[in-house]
Amino acid sequence: MKTAMTPTTPKKEKLQSMIAELDAIINDALLMEKNAAPALSKVHPKNRKSACNLLHYRALQKHDLRKLQKKLDWMGLSRLANSQPHVMASLRTNKAILEALLHNTPLQLPANELSFKKGHNARRTNLKKLLGPRPAERRTRIMVTLPTQAADDPQLVVEMLMAGMNCARINCAHDDPDIWMKMTHNIRNASAQTGRKCKIAMDLAGPKIRTGPVVEGPGIVKLRPPKDIYGKWSAPLPLWLGSNPRPGLPHIPIAENDLARLNDVKTLYLTDTRQKNRTLHIIKKETGGYMAHCHKTTYLETGMPLYFDKNKKNDAIHIGELPHKKIPIPLKNGDLLRLDKDPLIGEPAAFNDKGELISKAHISCSCPEIFAQVKPGHRVLFDDGKIEGIVKKVTKESLLIKITRTPHPTAKLRSEKEINFPDSNLHINGLTEQDKKDLAFIAQHADVAGFSFVNRPDDVYQIIEELEKINAKNQLGVILKIETRIGFHNLTDILLAAMHLRPIGVMIARSNLAVETGWNNIGRVQQEILSTCMAAHITDVWATQVPESLAIKGLPSHPEVTDTFMAQRADCVMLNKGPYIIEAIQSLNAILTVIAPADEVE
Repeated sequence: MKTAMTPTTPKKEKLQSMIAELDAIINDALLMEKNAAPALSKVHPKNRKSACNLLHYRALQKHDLRKLQKKLDWMGLSRLANSQPHVMASLRTNKAILEALLHNTPLQLPANELSFKKGHNARRTNLKKLLGPRPAERRTRIMVTLPTQAADDPQLVVEMLMAGMNCARINCAHDDPDIWMKMTHNIRNASAQTGRKCKIAMDLAGPKIRTGPVVEGPGIVKLRPPKDIYGKWSAPLPLWLGSNPRPGLPHIPIAENDLARLNDVKTLYLTDTRQKNRTLHIIKKETGGYMAHCHKTTYLETGMPLYFDKNKKNDAIHIGELPHKKIPIPLKNGDLLRLDKDPLIGEPAAFNDKGELISKAHISCSCPEIFAQVKPGHRVLFDDGKIEGIVKKVTKESLLIKITRTPHPTAKLRSEKEINFPDSNLHINGLTEQDKKDLAFIAQHADVAGFSFVNRPDDVYQIIEELEKINAKNQLGVILKIETRIGFHNLTDILLAAMHLRPIGVMIARSNLAVETGWNNIGRVQQEILSTCMAAHITDVWATQVPESLAIKGLPSHPEVTDTFMAQRADCVMLNKGPYIIEAIQSLNAILTVIAPADEVE
């Protein structure tokens, strides 16, 4: 008679089959580790076990685990779904339990070089070294991009720290070293003042693939007073008449000698660009100019006369140089667009009186290297993927693109909009000459350097070479931005190259990745990056659009709130700047704090 612990023959076969599956995965993982021995020997000594675990995870991913996971789940064992920080320990522990059941023997857990505890500890140690100690109330750190205002407003930085910021990010694509220096000074002072530790991360600008300049129209400004729900003007629009602008007010430039003539003038009369009769009411004189009110929608242009009398026949002053409106390029499905290698001024398509095309719409690209690498049939995406086209013809000087999708019947393509080539295997130097100069500044004044456009291991080796030149290797934290389809597919090899350094992290540029990999894939892509970083014990930063509407408009969208809850899976969440950034930090801090008790404890 069989005991309760003795498996029947069908159960034996099932257990033996499961053990064989686990053995196959273990052997593949060990073989992958053995074959990578030369690469592993170059990894930073403190990263070696993590690098081995990353390879074990890569081997695990190559197997279809669905049937095995179901069997393990039915037996109450680990499904290997959360095995990333300790892959071999999870595999061997499951195997040991199955063998104990098969042979009806006491469980003997195997010794592992990287135990469950050591795997989690390695990840936490690296996170602490890169982004500082864990906040008392939550695990996930908050990184915030500083606005230019933070250079001259120390109190803003204090408020950001008090709201919950753990890492201040400075984007070197904007401003200059003088402003960056002021920002770092204010961060250090605010940290000392509040007693809250704050790391400083500075992102290099990197190469940019963007649309070039477009033709400029006349200098025109639209003044639009607010309206009530009935469509009636509810209040006048305050504006500033002066030679220099005043922050927060629409500026109508008036020369100094003309300002001197306004002493006794109460009303200015004009005919706007639509031939509408309009008035500007002068409220009071202040230093440098006059406060005025506009009561109806008015279009002003450079040189327009502002008369002192209603008949508009006598004395007048003239409006100075207004900002020129850049004319966007209208595009609809089926249109042809020429993308130029040379920095030509972009223009809309031109037609004759019969509606026949005279010249195609054209705009330049800021990155001339792409023209030798893009092929006919490749997709081209403009403005965060809003406009899509396909390359029909390639020459040395240009690409001819047929527009295949627009968000509206007619879309508008403007200058400085991102261009993506998701089907093209682009080889572009990730470090510009300006980046190399800025890196020296970062090494002196920041804790972490962020690198854009990391697509291949060679990009990482170039970063290491530059860090060695300035004696910053293993002294300066490094965050690699994964923002392209190629970077995602090469992620494991990129991380193995990056593990020559310590500490390191990965920024998941979700907006760029969504454009490159497709919006239907971004959920899977960001989860795979998180899992791969977890296997490598590398810090991950969940970036862009969290919660963007709150930071910009003061009110989050419903999807952003859900997205913010998802963000707690990451080690760090990055917020972009906006007029409501304090509220955004407070909101994110509150959400992450609510989640924290159910999360792991460091």
